[in-house]
Amino acid sequence: MTEERERRPETPAEENGAVGVFAAVGRQLKLLRERAGLNQREFGSLVSYGPDQVSAMERGVRTPRPEFLRQADDILKAEGLLKAVIPQIEEAMTKARTRHPEWYRGHAAMEAEALELHFYANQAMPGLLQTEDYARTVFGQRRPFLSEETIEKRVADRLSRQQVFDRWPPPVVSYVLEEVLLDRPIGGSGIFKEQLRNLLRVGSLRNVEIQVMSTKAEEHPNLDSAFNLLVLPKEGQVAYLEAQGFPRLITDRDEVRKIADRYGMMRAVALSPLKTRSLITQKLEEL
Repeated sequence: MTEERERRPETPAEENGAVGVFAAVGRQLKLLRERAGLNQREFGSLVSYGPDQVSAMERGVRTPRPEFLRQADDILKAEGLLKAVIPQIEEAMTKARTRHPEWYRGHAAMEAEALELHFYANQAMPGLLQTEDYARTVFGQRRPFLSEETIEKRVADRLSRQQVFDRWPPPVVSYVLEEVLLDRPIGGSGIFKEQLRNLLRVGSLRNVEIQVMSTKAEEHPNLDSAFNLLVLPKEGQVAYLEAQGFPRLITDRDEVRKIADRYGMMRAVALSPLKTRSLITQKLEEL
């Protein structure tokens, strides 16, 4: 299916109008932040969010969580302005849903409700770890070319998926990343530095563990394609693969078990989360 014929993926909550609530709150947030004399990075550090996430909320792409609004109200001295919209945000959140390309919607829905998420990546940073600029570069370099409108919609969808980190209770999340991903400066040094900083930020979350598979490793249990493992509330564990744009959901228990076994062996061979953090910091300093 060509890009021009692909069904239009709306940004979060666009279909039911809830996006208007998010956009209005985002404009208020930006005004209050600028009035406080803070840039997005400075404000983000105060609320434990990255600058891309702050930007996404200010543009209405990412849903501002009630707990975030309470914290932001205090930090920005909004005198209850942000706290006052929490009931409307909660109502809008019950209606909102993210739209993705038709073939991806099933996986996106499972990802949003999964109890556990485990990822192995060997080509590019997984979507949930990508910054806005890194994601835009990835979609911009795709062949055949995507239209500018489609790129922006895809970026918005990708950022909205990252709200999985804001859920409570949070899912258990782990990553095994090939070291080459830390050496491939997609988008140039400026964009890639921010991407590595985002890895450090996400990796510091209590429910997330990031491990790197060293290029010097002499054994590797999975010299094959990338994959995701998801543990769902009712269905149990499933696997998701995608190759050259062709997705495959694996539910057969024996096949899923084999992939899960390989993932477990990779985690045993990969660098520990602590050593991984040191390696990412080292790569960041070398840029």
